[in-house]
Amino acid sequence: MKPEGQTENEPAPAEEATDLAPIVGVNLRRLRTRRGLSLEKLAQKSGVSRAMLGQIELGQSAPTINVLWKIARALDVTFATLIQAREAGGSTVLKKSQAKVLTSQGGQFSSRALFPFDGPRRAELYELRLAANGAEVADAHAPGTLENLVVSAGQLELLVGKETHHLETGDAIVFEADVPHTYTNTGSKECVMYLVMTYADAREG
Repeated sequence: MKPEGQTENEPAPAEEATDLAPIVGVNLRRLRTRRGLSLEKLAQKSGVSRAMLGQIELGQSAPTINVLWKIARALDVTFATLIQAREAGGSTVLKKSQAKVLTSQGGQFSSRALFPFDGPRRAELYELRLAANGAEVADAHAPGTLENLVVSAGQLELLVGKETHHLETGDAIVFEADVPHTYTNTGSKECVMYLVMTYADAREG
């Protein structure tokens, strides 16, 4: 959900996302140049303005979740490929205090990755939080992408294409995410969800 006067191509206002800006910038430039795309061509493919793409590459803007999804789909990479800082293998403890949290415009919706950014993978686990009476519109993901979502607290109305599903605490759903879908918190308290995103293949950058 976007506040009045803001567009989806504007940078995220949340401070939590700022530490991701340099990482996303480096990854975006690497992926774009590897595919031989100019900023203009990527802007046409993704629907994100050339100016915004340029700011992201320079690490000057922390993009919102929706903007990152558009860029990832245009580059044909997983979401994690854009936000990962390549690290060594082995056991990895993901401290909540050090989590990199992405937010939507207005801060009503947030996403925390619950997996290390150590390379391409077929499945990704996220913790999602949606404020009371909030909504988040997600663009269609790449063909073959599945979302397995469980509501751990609160209530959720999920619109997938033209189908509406009402989920209570403890309910889960699996759906094909290659169509636009909208998460709406119909309750008076924050809705907490856990999402497993599975891609058709482990696309590499």
